[in-house]
Amino acid sequence: MRPQGRGETDSLYFTYPQFDPPAQRGGAAPVAIVGAGPVGMTAALGLARAGVRCVLFDAKATFNDGSRAICVSRSSFHILERLGAVAPFLEKALPWTTGRSFYRGRQILEFDMPDSGSEKFRPMYNIQQQFIEAYLWEAVAREPLIETRWQSRVNGVQDMDGGVRLSVEDPTGSYDFAADWLLAADGARSAVRAMRGLRLKGENYEGRYVIADVQMAHDYPTIRRALFDPDCRRGGTVLVHRQPDDIWRIDYQLGEGEDATEAVREEVVRASVAAVLEEIGHQGPWELEWWSIYSANTLALDDYRDGRVFFVGDSAHIVPIFGVRGLNNGLADADNIAWKLARVVRGRAPEQLLDSYSPERRGATLDVFENASKSARFMTPPSVGWTLMRDAALGLALDHPWAGQLANPRQMTPYTYADSPVVAADDPRFAGGPVPGAALPETRVEGGFLSDRLGPGFTLLACDPALTVTHPDLHTVILPPDSEAARMLSAAPRTAYLVRPDGHIAARWARAETDTIRAALDHALGGDPDASA
Repeated sequence: MRPQGRGETDSLYFTYPQFDPPAQRGGAAPVAIVGAGPVGMTAALGLARAGVRCVLFDAKATFNDGSRAICVSRSSFHILERLGAVAPFLEKALPWTTGRSFYRGRQILEFDMPDSGSEKFRPMYNIQQQFIEAYLWEAVAREPLIETRWQSRVNGVQDMDGGVRLSVEDPTGSYDFAADWLLAADGARSAVRAMRGLRLKGENYEGRYVIADVQMAHDYPTIRRALFDPDCRRGGTVLVHRQPDDIWRIDYQLGEGEDATEAVREEVVRASVAAVLEEIGHQGPWELEWWSIYSANTLALDDYRDGRVFFVGDSAHIVPIFGVRGLNNGLADADNIAWKLARVVRGRAPEQLLDSYSPERRGATLDVFENASKSARFMTPPSVGWTLMRDAALGLALDHPWAGQLANPRQMTPYTYADSPVVAADDPRFAGGPVPGAALPETRVEGGFLSDRLGPGFTLLACDPALTVTHPDLHTVILPPDSEAARMLSAAPRTAYLVRPDGHIAARWARAETDTIRAALDHALGGDPDASA
């Protein structure tokens, strides 16, 4: 929503492009993607990076309005870098490492997310979703293997032998489009999900939040602020985030009994925002940019695959915003399905590889639910009992620092695919280092970073120059045995790690052999599950 007299995309700081309907209609492609938001464009770029052509369909004529998802994690920046899209994000986004929580005006917690000189990216960056979509679109527009059809609504999906047929409607009429595979990245209200007769299942929380973007010159640093039971919102919670271009994101909880329709009227939003700004000590002028309303839910499909249709991002799951897991979880979905589907489409892996997408990414979602639910219960207590316990903990935190840790939002870390059907069992001879299924940690290597050395496909990290395996999808990196990287991997002279295209570890060996590496690579591509034993 925007202030009276301004259009839906009439922004104080961002110029929305307007995209024409496609000149080309009909046709076919190996992969169709419904939804040209951040998740859909990330999937398209991942496919194109691996040499697969796709067509993006979106019913809109421009990007999503409003800041929406604003916190982008370190792991997502690694995804953006692999896609060749990270440069404008680094130039525009505001990095941050620190969060502060307050109870009735007094600080009860200051936390710092893990960070060091061994990391290429900061733990978190704030950037509005309009910029996220614009920068991904710049990368998409440069890619000849991606065609985007704006103002093109998919209103039918029919299974065919070896593919799907889409019914598409644009301003000039309707047509059919054929694809071997379909990625549904069309958001929380996914039309594809509805057309397939599927529904999200899980838990709905009672807490509702109004989110408002305001433009103002305010000198507080880029630090996440959480205000519990502040004067401006007794019994509620307020979150404040700084964004680029002097835009500040304010999320404030509605009280029990507050009518949502009344709460989003412009004059009510203005009064509520003014009260928050007074609470944080801002005395200067400000302008209201945009606002919306949301509730905290943990909902997911039972399976992220339905035949030749895969669900990615919010079409597959909805997670609470607390702990900044929504967009980041969706980007990881897109990264995961893109490398797998690309190899199946190009005949470099059997279709069985695709069976690993849902177990891996639904497993990640359930892990998010477990952690985000803890944050959601603290931020928006679901019952009187939870409220009493939350307030008791906050009261304790005024005098006991340990209690303040209960207000820590538990920031997102990449999920470990320990139970994946394409991840090998661990070698018990290791005394430390990252386990199979975990994301490869970053570290310094010869003046750069370990991630700079990874290939576009699988990468073998080894300390022995003689340990080489020839495979068209494998790149080998030899690490000095006394290097920081070798120490981080707990590596000995014959140690080796097999790293997937998405940066997760497929297998590792304390004493690697060529045949074992080949078998593990085959297994990681969906081959015989016993091959890497």
